[in-house]
Amino acid sequence: MPLKHSQVIIVGAGPSGLVLSLLLAKVPSIRVTLIDAASQVDDRPRAAHYAPSAIRVLASAGVLPDIRDRGLIPGNMTWRNIKGEAITSIKNVSQHPYNPEALTVLPLGMLGKLLLEHVARQSNIEVRWNAKVVDVIDGDKKVQAVIDRGAKHGGNEQVEGDYLVGCDGATSRVRRTLFGSSFPGKTWDAQIVATNVYYPFEKFGYDDVNFVIDPVDYYLAAKLTTDGLWRVSYGEDTSLNPEQVIAHQPAKYERMLPGNPKPGSYKLMNVGPYRIHQRCAPSFRVGRVLLAADAAHLCNPFGGLGLTGGLVDVGGLAQCLEGIARGFAGDGILDLYSSVRRNIWATIIDPISSENFLRVSATDPEKALTDDSFLVMVDEAGKDAEKRRILDEGAYDICHDFRQYWKEGYLEAGQKEAKL
Repeated sequence: MPLKHSQVIIVGAGPSGLVLSLLLAKVPSIRVTLIDAASQVDDRPRAAHYAPSAIRVLASAGVLPDIRDRGLIPGNMTWRNIKGEAITSIKNVSQHPYNPEALTVLPLGMLGKLLLEHVARQSNIEVRWNAKVVDVIDGDKKVQAVIDRGAKHGGNEQVEGDYLVGCDGATSRVRRTLFGSSFPGKTWDAQIVATNVYYPFEKFGYDDVNFVIDPVDYYLAAKLTTDGLWRVSYGEDTSLNPEQVIAHQPAKYERMLPGNPKPGSYKLMNVGPYRIHQRCAPSFRVGRVLLAADAAHLCNPFGGLGLTGGLVDVGGLAQCLEGIARGFAGDGILDLYSSVRRNIWATIIDPISSENFLRVSATDPEKALTDDSFLVMVDEAGKDAEKRRILDEGAYDICHDFRQYWKEGYLEAGQKEAKL
């Protein structure tokens, strides 16, 4: 079957936009224009953990070997009280080596640079920095992105394609052109502060991933790199402005971290306060315009379902666009992308990420092993191999293989059968 030539515009050169570009570039008839308003990859302290479901997508994009070379595979994940005492643990949370799609850690800034290296090798991907999308014009046969290049670069211009995908984050301009300010959901009455720090948590018996349960001083402490960089993300008073948050950080560290460290005993690399949300766009498809990742939905960061969910989004969307290009699917598969991914957000990502946040911020640590059903399951899985298998397989619940909607015969056309 002859390939259908297609031009796909992707707005947003974050991890999801870059990975989607690489997945689509594997189809010879698809050309990608990747647009971003910034001048380079965002290197702020953000998510860094890629669950097996996301690793599957990264492997399909051809970048997993490099990620493994530069990242780390964590050991145990432990929930603790504010004294640092263990409540329960998932031993070998990564599932390595028995699962080749083992959970892997690599800070997003490092991932972005790695992905750009791969993008640069693809002749059918064009990357355009300093290109701010100000409008999207959806037509019957084509879609156009209106870009403000600035007076120095000639003002506005239009980029035309067959489809446009908004991967431009929580404040997505693409989403706003579709739905205005409508982004249904809620903002938590909480403020999270993400910090990167060199501090010897191992000296205090901490594992590679630690969730500390406390109504005031809840936090995550997770090892990011082999040279000892850690992510500490903690809750902070919502009345504090960014300057006050930064000023309060030393006191917060001293009060909550093991060893009660003063500033001279750790090396702080980044501090980034932000608000957290649970939101989902009314649709992930309007005509020739699609949404994915944070542009489509948001969740709080505890448990890593925002980053992982976004990567799984683009894995599925790539299957849909590939199916159209190869003649194995009609345009209607994009409606399925929207309905299926929205349902997965509503039934899995939203409730589980909400439970993850409430587990650390609103649970009595003394009663966690009786009142929290997930921690009860974790504890039982440590003693029962079958329950551990079920726990591990739960990492794939957010996956959906859209090739099941392709026409029969696609496997004979040389497609490799694998779930995404």
